[in-house]
Amino acid sequence: MKKAVLSVLILLSLGSQAQNVTFSKHSRIVKTADTPEMATAAGILRRYLSEATGFTFPESQSPSARKGDILLRDFKGLPEDSFRIGTENGAVVLESTGKGLIYAACDFLEQEMGMDYWGDGEYFLPKGASAQINARTEVPAFRYRQTSHYSLRNGKVATSDNGVDKEHRADDLYRYWYRLEEPHQLFVDNLWVHTCNKLLPASRYGKEHPEYYAFFDGKRHPGSASQWCMSNPEVLEIVCGTLDSLFHAHPEQTMISISQNDGSDTYCRCEACQAIMDEEGSPSGLFLRFVNAVARRFPDKEISTLAYLFTVKPPKVTRPEKNVSIMLCDIDCRRQTALTENPSGQEFMACLEGWSAICDNIFLWDYGINFDNYLSPFPNLQTIKDNMVIFQNHGVKMHFSQINSTLGGDMAELRPYLVSKLMWNPGASLDSLERHFCERYYGAAAESILHYIHTIEGAAVGTDVDLFIYDSPVSYKGNILRPALLRRYNALFDAAEAAVADDTVRLQRVQRTRLPLRYSSLEIARTDPGRDFAAVGEELDRFEAQIRRFGIETLNERGNDPLAYCEMYRSRYLRREESNLATHCPVVFLEGPHPRYATLAKTALTDGLFGGTGYVENWVGWEGSDAEFVVDLGSVKPVRRVGVDFLRQIGGWVLEPIGLSVSLSADGTTYETLGATENPENRDGTIGFKSLEVAGEGTARYVKIKISGQKICPEWHYGVGNPCWFFADEVWVF
Repeated sequence: MKKAVLSVLILLSLGSQAQNVTFSKHSRIVKTADTPEMATAAGILRRYLSEATGFTFPESQSPSARKGDILLRDFKGLPEDSFRIGTENGAVVLESTGKGLIYAACDFLEQEMGMDYWGDGEYFLPKGASAQINARTEVPAFRYRQTSHYSLRNGKVATSDNGVDKEHRADDLYRYWYRLEEPHQLFVDNLWVHTCNKLLPASRYGKEHPEYYAFFDGKRHPGSASQWCMSNPEVLEIVCGTLDSLFHAHPEQTMISISQNDGSDTYCRCEACQAIMDEEGSPSGLFLRFVNAVARRFPDKEISTLAYLFTVKPPKVTRPEKNVSIMLCDIDCRRQTALTENPSGQEFMACLEGWSAICDNIFLWDYGINFDNYLSPFPNLQTIKDNMVIFQNHGVKMHFSQINSTLGGDMAELRPYLVSKLMWNPGASLDSLERHFCERYYGAAAESILHYIHTIEGAAVGTDVDLFIYDSPVSYKGNILRPALLRRYNALFDAAEAAVADDTVRLQRVQRTRLPLRYSSLEIARTDPGRDFAAVGEELDRFEAQIRRFGIETLNERGNDPLAYCEMYRSRYLRREESNLATHCPVVFLEGPHPRYATLAKTALTDGLFGGTGYVENWVGWEGSDAEFVVDLGSVKPVRRVGVDFLRQIGGWVLEPIGLSVSLSADGTTYETLGATENPENRDGTIGFKSLEVAGEGTARYVKIKISGQKICPEWHYGVGNPCWFFADEVWVF
């Protein structure tokens, strides 16, 4: 109680009413201590105040300030990252400690000087030599705030590493401005997620000690993405020894993650582990018992672990130790409404409530973009705010909003702005934040852009679209991207471009923001059998020209190149060649696909349309099996080449098949082999396509195709030991 009273008294001494401070050529930046954070805050203030006022603002070190100065005071009586701004004897006073003082400097520039900062090389700073100071104390809703964003730097964007743009680190001011942190600042040796193989590498232990790794389907599965046998006491000793070395090597950091490798259903089911899971009612209990044992060995450290996929459900018996942090992930939830308003979200809410009841140290990992198609509209801005309020109300302490706002992606500039502001204060007005950003960033085009945002968000709610983070624009062609709405959206962007036609910078911003609509239109067009090839080609040319102009470097989480996409589109979706004898022919399955694809399989393999980069549309899938089917050409015809098109999407456990064979028959009873081909293993992580084809000479009415699948995820894949998929689409016979 005394501490709270002291804080109020000090705040009152800074002035509780708005005070005007006028700067002059005599104004200084006065530092009361010599710390790196204070030096950084002073440097930021000097850089931008000099530009705004024309004065130099020399730095001085002194315990006091005079009228017109800015005083930076080290004060340790506030929560982590918090700060105070006020006045004292006609000087501006910024108070905090550590990074909080840098945040205070940025907040002063934003609130009092009217500055906006959007990324390296993009900011707005009005001229002026005075400031109306509103005394205030700022305390963040979450003690740790992380997001992913892009920053313009010579038109380039770096690839991501565990959801964090490397370019993030190139622009320190962006990180300070939006009060963000990065895992390497908090976690020892950047060990913050999916750390099992880093702490107990299978390359070192797997061959001699397979018993350290998960047991299921009758055997152990050591591999780079394997989970541990958590009941094995030797694993605990080795891991604790590794942690001891890491903590000694990094004495300045106290937090580390012991967390499952990525992938689902790969946990250990040996007799001992299964007994624990049966008692706990969830694999999370197995993992948490292990993490608790580690936490007891290191009581002065903070041990983080994932509640993700198979560990998202809380255990019935075990409770986290006080120094254990639960990193809870809502990856499987839909995004069209708040988590409390759709079935998938409600399932997660039960998990959040369960974890909140037993742990007061929750790190919430939220997902807010289409990871398979960054350049696809994803109208969830209102939902992001709603969910943050939910997280705050459930006592979440740390928050990572993974939005991967890469250059050219959906609302790539607005989205990280909103997310960062809301992570600091979830109660802030979303409408006010959107309007402020759009008016500053887009100028005269702001109203049209805001109208577009609200129109597509309304369409998402009105049609109850199933907004998923791994999806294709094609999934939305009957709802939020149906023709009538696309015409409306494009009309709004036409108006936006016209409004800033004489403003080169803002015109380019509008055109960049429009790219997801252009990309989505191309994706939808390729599914239309009656498409106008010439018109689609012209639209592709426009899209490619803007991709080049703006330096857009990736389409999705897997790093697919947009220019390669344009080249692929021309050769795959706009090609015209000799008539495919298999088009619209019936298919009879001898070894059919997964039941989920049984209906689609009746037409998709011979409909004349090639599938896209997502397996959610037009692809026929087999899981853990081979395929065999017969295409009926209707009559006996000459056959020279037979082939099938396949999808590769390793992140979705979709691997290329290992081979294909073709045989021909005139009567459907007696078959002769036309040929066979093998396909070498491909570990390329980008999304792509593979055509397998055999050639020869023959005649047939019936063409039998056998496809040999990989069946089980190999040891290098994070689904190790589990069934994998292959997806086939178009069959051709020439």
